[in-house]
Amino acid sequence: MSFINSMKRGKILVIDDEEQLRKALSRIIELEGYEVFQAETATKGLKIFEKETDFSLVICDVKLPDINGLEVLKKIKSKNIFTEVILITAYGTIHDGVFSMKQGAFDYITKGNGDEQILVIVEKAVEKSIMQKRILELENKLETRYSFDRIIGKSQIIKDTISLAQKVAPTDSTVLLEGETGTGKELFSQSIHNASPRKNKPFIAVNCSAFPKELLESEIFGHKKGAFTGANLDKKGLFEEADEGTLFLDEIGEMHPDLQAKLLRVLEEQTFTKIGDTKPIKVNVRIIAATNRNLLEEAQNEKFRSDLYYRLSVFKIQIPALRERKVDIPLLVENFIKIYSCKTNKKITVITPEFYEKLAAFNWPGNTRELKNVVERTVILSENGKITHDLLPLEILFPGENTISDNYQTLEEMEKVHIQKMLLFTKGNKTKTAEILGIGVPTLYRKLRQFGLK
Repeated sequence: MSFINSMKRGKILVIDDEEQLRKALSRIIELEGYEVFQAETATKGLKIFEKETDFSLVICDVKLPDINGLEVLKKIKSKNIFTEVILITAYGTIHDGVFSMKQGAFDYITKGNGDEQILVIVEKAVEKSIMQKRILELENKLETRYSFDRIIGKSQIIKDTISLAQKVAPTDSTVLLEGETGTGKELFSQSIHNASPRKNKPFIAVNCSAFPKELLESEIFGHKKGAFTGANLDKKGLFEEADEGTLFLDEIGEMHPDLQAKLLRVLEEQTFTKIGDTKPIKVNVRIIAATNRNLLEEAQNEKFRSDLYYRLSVFKIQIPALRERKVDIPLLVENFIKIYSCKTNKKITVITPEFYEKLAAFNWPGNTRELKNVVERTVILSENGKITHDLLPLEILFPGENTISDNYQTLEEMEKVHIQKMLLFTKGNKTKTAEILGIGVPTLYRKLRQFGLK
């Protein structure tokens, strides 16, 4: 039984004004177990699409008596981005096919192609549509509002941390999240916002280490036209964008002292002035700040403004490192495997005890983020639904030894994994994958056959 036929049937709409061809194509597809609807014009097809909804695939002739197939493609995608569209034509050219796929078509085929070839394309299109929906549903579950449930763990230290965050969430108090890189500070900040009375207002995040002083000042406070060279238009700052909501200042310890003074003024007065302006702007913004530094120590050593530190740390929460809650690793791994097995269309049925043992023995300097990346890698490398410890990077297999990750792989194995990653990145778009890899599409197809990839 194929992957698609083992799942819920996909609904397919066939739009073609040639009755004989339309009925023949529909019959072939129905025999494969799909639910098929037919229309002889674009207008009728779009009405069916709106009425029935939830189509996985629309197969549409390019030349219809009322509306061009490319217009149908645009209308379908505007109504449901997860519905794939295959365009068919009696006179196809490479140029037309490339143009159609750039407009969002899954494929562009010429009438008269063999039934087997068409069914392969149909199956892949439906599979892509279904997988995209499943991924979205999973991501929505992970990002459900009011959800501290997104923070996974059963250890007492993470439970206590969540409890602190839940207590401060309904207030307007400024929160300072301290913790190492990769511990999930932004996830905590989003959960606090989503459990607050501001949950329906903007949540704006900015990484203070990602901008030089001048750009960060403009980003946060905005500027007036003509304030400096290149300021051709008025620009709203993030404080304005986040009005009535929450502004998350990540890596606050990297902020320049001059900006620290300006930020302190906003926290105390809830007003600020744009660069190049004289008129103060009043805002109502809750601040959540995060840092991987010890800000108290930095303030005592005069590397961070002490008055700003005490203003930010009204309510301080220390996010624990992963090595402090290793009991949570199996739960985190299970969650990450669900995400990446879905994205890679792999069914993981076996995880060996040795795999968990190696994870538990490692100290995770990159914390949860590093664990997530490792799980993604192992799912990509897994075969026959099995995850084993030998799929782990060398630094985890042999902690403390001077090793280089992945150097136990042959060049061929590394090439295969890299191609798989690029296919994931481009969502299966082989033309785009070949472009990124710097090779021709025929070369990519040859390598896919060589490595046994689809």
